[in-house]
Amino acid sequence: MPFPIHRMRRLRASSGLRTLVRETMLTPSQFILPLFAVPGEGIRREISSMPGNYQLSVDELVKECAQAHSLGIGGVILFGIPASKDETASGAYDEHGIVQQAIRAIRREVPGLLIVTDVCNCEYTSHGHCGNIVNNDVHNDSTLEWLAATSVSHAKAGTDIIAPSDMMDGRVGAIRKALDDAGFENTPILSYAAKYASVFYGPFREAAESAPQFGDRRSYQMDPANAREAMREIELDIEEGADMIMVKPAMPYLDIIRQARDRYELPLGAYQVSGEFSMIMAAAQNGWLDLDRAILESLTSIRRAGADFILTYFAPRAAQLLA
Repeated sequence: MPFPIHRMRRLRASSGLRTLVRETMLTPSQFILPLFAVPGEGIRREISSMPGNYQLSVDELVKECAQAHSLGIGGVILFGIPASKDETASGAYDEHGIVQQAIRAIRREVPGLLIVTDVCNCEYTSHGHCGNIVNNDVHNDSTLEWLAATSVSHAKAGTDIIAPSDMMDGRVGAIRKALDDAGFENTPILSYAAKYASVFYGPFREAAESAPQFGDRRSYQMDPANAREAMREIELDIEEGADMIMVKPAMPYLDIIRQARDRYELPLGAYQVSGEFSMIMAAAQNGWLDLDRAILESLTSIRRAGADFILTYFAPRAAQLLA
């Protein structure tokens, strides 16, 4: 029967009704907070393009982790900025590297917090690219050795989840074999399976000091125009042993999240990247958006598209809003 028998507004009339019939729910346990570790002590250096985010020495990073844990946030993902960089990304797989130090400190001081570690090379190479440069390009297969070594060093330090973000072909299989051979067969891999060559990474490159010194990353990160290719990337990573998959960025690629959710049964994450964060913050600071509503609406859209969990710089504020 048409109107007036059916009135869709009936179930929107009050906050209680809207909450009762809400289809997509957000909880802090679905969030993973990205953090940036730097050498030193007492360092809390704000990232100018990402208000409220900081490069943190390990002692300060542990404090952030304790707060995140108290808010019920699902976990943290660690990125490291080493004291020095070289052409072989040696700081990435150094047993005493900055991320390895951070893992041990968090494990000691905040033992219940889930730790995810990003595995890539761009923060550690002097040229800012994600692998070994041969003939002015990133050499795929030799880079796999670096990624495998980094993953094992993170596992030894105590990380819960390995998250390779480099987009080298075959990296998940190489990492899985290295972890298994080292006795870490139970350490899961969260693959950045569909990572696009996106303009929305701009602020992150300031945060991680990882801008490439020449060229760009389009020869290994995905073309933003391609969707079918993303499904192939995801399928190959699953075949190689990925336990979880991720789409990055999130909001410009909600269609990719939905396609992945409909096709694959593995846990699915999405990364609300630095540019997405900074756009919302800038609009709110100019009075063009209500910040709190924009945070929750943007995160809800990512969950509605099909993501099981979200990597987001808004995790602490969102958790407080949901309390």
